[in-house]
Amino acid sequence: MMLALVACNDEEKDQAVTKEVKPKKIAAVEKEYGFVLDDFEVVKDTIESGDSFGYIMDQNGVGHGKVFEISNKVKDTFNPARITAGKKYMILKAKDSAKTPQYFIYENDKINYTVVALGDSIYAEKKKRPVTVKRREVSGVIVSSLSEAMESQGLSNLLVYELSNIYQWSIDFFKLQKGDQFKMVYHEKYIDDTIFAGIEKVDAAVFKHSDKPFYAFRYLSDSISGKPSFYDEEAKALQSFFLKAPLNYSRISSRYTKRRFHPVQKRWKAHLGTDYAAAYNTPIVSTANGTVIASSYTSGNGNYVKIRHNSKYTTQYLHMTKRAVKTGQTVKQGDVIGYVGSTGLATGPHVCYRFWVNGKQVDPYRQNLPSAKHIEDELKDEYFAYIKPLKDELEQIPYKSI
Repeated sequence: MMLALVACNDEEKDQAVTKEVKPKKIAAVEKEYGFVLDDFEVVKDTIESGDSFGYIMDQNGVGHGKVFEISNKVKDTFNPARITAGKKYMILKAKDSAKTPQYFIYENDKINYTVVALGDSIYAEKKKRPVTVKRREVSGVIVSSLSEAMESQGLSNLLVYELSNIYQWSIDFFKLQKGDQFKMVYHEKYIDDTIFAGIEKVDAAVFKHSDKPFYAFRYLSDSISGKPSFYDEEAKALQSFFLKAPLNYSRISSRYTKRRFHPVQKRWKAHLGTDYAAAYNTPIVSTANGTVIASSYTSGNGNYVKIRHNSKYTTQYLHMTKRAVKTGQTVKQGDVIGYVGSTGLATGPHVCYRFWVNGKQVDPYRQNLPSAKHIEDELKDEYFAYIKPLKDELEQIPYKSI
C-alpha cells in the first residue's frame, strides 16, 4: 500500500510539471511616422482654412520667437507658409509638466510626409511611409458607364482615369456602348500593406469597343526621355498629335453643327464648336503642344484661351471660370490652361472647344488627325517579344458579361 501511494504521488507531480503555462500578453506598440506614440503626448488634427503654421504652434505652446527661428532654419526643406487646408498633421509633445512640443509631422500626401524637429536641435526632413506594390488583374463590362463598371466591382475610380488616359486618342469615351468590355493588368500601391495609396502603373490593357479589341502595352521605346508610352499589338503608338477632348472625363452636351438654337440668344445660328459639360473648376487641358496666342475675355466667349499648335492647327477653349496661362506661353499636350465655368454667353458650366484647320473652323471629330511616332522597324522584334507574355496574360483573363 505504501508503495502504491508513493507511486500515485509521483504521478501527480509529473502531471503538475507538464501543465501548460500561458505567456503573458504583451501590449502592442503603436508606431506612426516611425515614432512610438506611447513615448509622447499626441495631438492629431487637420489643417483648416485660415490656419497658419504660427497659429498651430501658438495653440500648442510654441511662442512667436521660436516659430520664427524654426521657420528660418527649415525653410529649404519645409515651407511653413505653404501648408494646405485639408492636410493632416501630428504634434508629439514631451510627457513632462510643460508638455513641450518635440515634433511637428505634416502629411504631404498618403505616402510622403515631413518631420520638423522643434526642440534644441531644429531641422526638417522629408520621409516616406513604407509602400508595397501589388499586381492585379481586372475585367469589366459597360452597363451604363465606365465609372459604374468600376464601382460595381469595388474598384478605385482612379482606374477610370487610367483607362481614359490610355485610350483618349483611340476611343471616344463619350460613345461607349452597353456591352463594351475591358481587361487590365496593373499595379496598386499600399501603405503598411493595407491602406490603398493609388495606382502605380498599368502594364497592359485591352478594351473591346463595338466588338473591336483595342490593345495597349506600356513600353519604354525612348531611353533618352525615360518616359514610357502605350503601343498596340502592331507596335503603333496609341498617342495622337491631339487629345480626343480638353477634359479628362465628362460628357458632350452640344456638338459642332451649322444650325443650333442658341439657349441664351434664343435664335438659330451655327455652333462651330463642341461643348463638354462638367462641374465648375474642372481642369481644362490643351489638346496638343503649342503656343498661347490669346488669353482674354469677351462678352460672348467669357474667359477663353486660344492656342496655335503649328501652321495648320489652332484650338480655342471658351467660358472658363478662370484662365491658367498667359499670351505667348508655351504649353504641352495635357497642360492645364484653365477651369470650367459659365462666363460669357453660357447657361451652365461647360467648355466650348473650337478647332481650326488652315484658318477654317471645322468639326475635330471629322478630321484625320496625325498620330505620334510608332516604334521603329529595327526595334519591333524586341517589342513583340516583350509584349507576348503580357498579351498571353490578358487572353487568360475571362471577359465579364452583362
